[in-house]
Amino acid sequence: MRTKIVTILVLAFFISTNAQDKKWTLQECVDYAVENNISIKQQELNKELIEEDIITAKGNFYPSLNASASQNFNFGSYIDNYGGRVSRDSRSNSFGLNSGVTLYNGNRNKINLLQTQKSLEAAGFDLEENKNNIMLFVVNSYLNVLLNKENIIIAEEQIVISKGQLEKAEALVKAGEVPKTNLLEAQATLANNEQQLTTAQNALDLSLLSLAQLLQVSHKGFDIEDVSLTIDSASLIYNDTDAIFNAALASLPEIKSAEIAVENSELSVDRAKAAYLPSLSFGAGMGTSYQHNQGSKDVRPILDENNNVIYVPNGFGKQLEDNLGFNAGFSLSIPIFNRFQTKSAVAKAKINQKKSELVLLDRQVKLRETIEKAYADAKASLNQYIATEKSLFAQKESFKNAQESYNSGVMTSFDFDQVRNRLVNAQSSLTNAKYNFVFRTKLLEYYLGIPIVLN
Repeated sequence: MRTKIVTILVLAFFISTNAQDKKWTLQECVDYAVENNISIKQQELNKELIEEDIITAKGNFYPSLNASASQNFNFGSYIDNYGGRVSRDSRSNSFGLNSGVTLYNGNRNKINLLQTQKSLEAAGFDLEENKNNIMLFVVNSYLNVLLNKENIIIAEEQIVISKGQLEKAEALVKAGEVPKTNLLEAQATLANNEQQLTTAQNALDLSLLSLAQLLQVSHKGFDIEDVSLTIDSASLIYNDTDAIFNAALASLPEIKSAEIAVENSELSVDRAKAAYLPSLSFGAGMGTSYQHNQGSKDVRPILDENNNVIYVPNGFGKQLEDNLGFNAGFSLSIPIFNRFQTKSAVAKAKINQKKSELVLLDRQVKLRETIEKAYADAKASLNQYIATEKSLFAQKESFKNAQESYNSGVMTSFDFDQVRNRLVNAQSSLTNAKYNFVFRTKLLEYYLGIPIVLN
């Protein structure tokens, strides 16, 4: 028993360790989020409901078939199966089988089927749109984690430099070459850099927490795969937004869903107009019955060959056979006046059609605005990246000269820290500009229908 417990604990520890050591790739994050997101699951269920509506719509073309049975008790007089009045208590049964089918109703069944099929298609596009939105959220959060990781590297590099500064200041103060204030300044700089590292670590923890919550997984031990993003040749896709807009217009699910809504609204107008047309249905049925007088046998009177009245058995089976009857017929309904209900329904359908057209137009306008803004943001971040890259190169050269001057004792620690702070700011600005440019570029690629991959 003890061996089993130890084995279970070791296995649990092994699984827990592996779970914490796992580093999620971007594709794994996207796939997991899409597969487990609650709103996506709800939309999938809504899609299943519409699939059931299609089954119902198809069923309207088939005839119905219903069976019926009844048990009745009569007290007092009643009319029997032979037209005579009987003054006594009785019980009776009746059985029926009926079928009916709509032959024509202004094509309303056909229109209803087309509408449900288009609703299913629209639901598929709505589901795809939701998945795309989740994917973009995940990509943004993933890049934010990578950005914070790079900021930690920058902060750690500054701590290494500050520690070197502190060691040098301690040696110089000990040798009596510089006053103790230099040592205090070096200690203050190191403390400030450690605070910056703590701030960067907190930002990383929060970004990991945000991504874990987006994936709906535990944040404990959660981490992502380290991706070194480099921009060898920073450039924008296309020179304007027209090509991007046209590609997005032809592929984005939210546009396709709005287009289907317009088509569905047109069908709604046709369906409302169908109420002006006559409807024709066909029905057929069969029925039989059984009656029994309480306290007497089931018999019926007949005349024999001598014209004498005799009674013969008339039981349950015999009555059902004798009383069996069939019916069939057509039913035509011609609308003449229904208090302007159809006219109002047609008018409402036309109004809803115009509303659907405006929704489509609004989505197209907003899509163009979104693409133009994304393109402008990408262009701005590209210009910022290029400018910051030049600035970082200059700051690195300045820092090298400052470090040599500081080591030779020509530059004070205060002036050296000023140069180093400018270098740190340039590094942070370049990192922010790089990730801004990457996300804006990936967003434009998404509108072009290009899969988002980090490299």
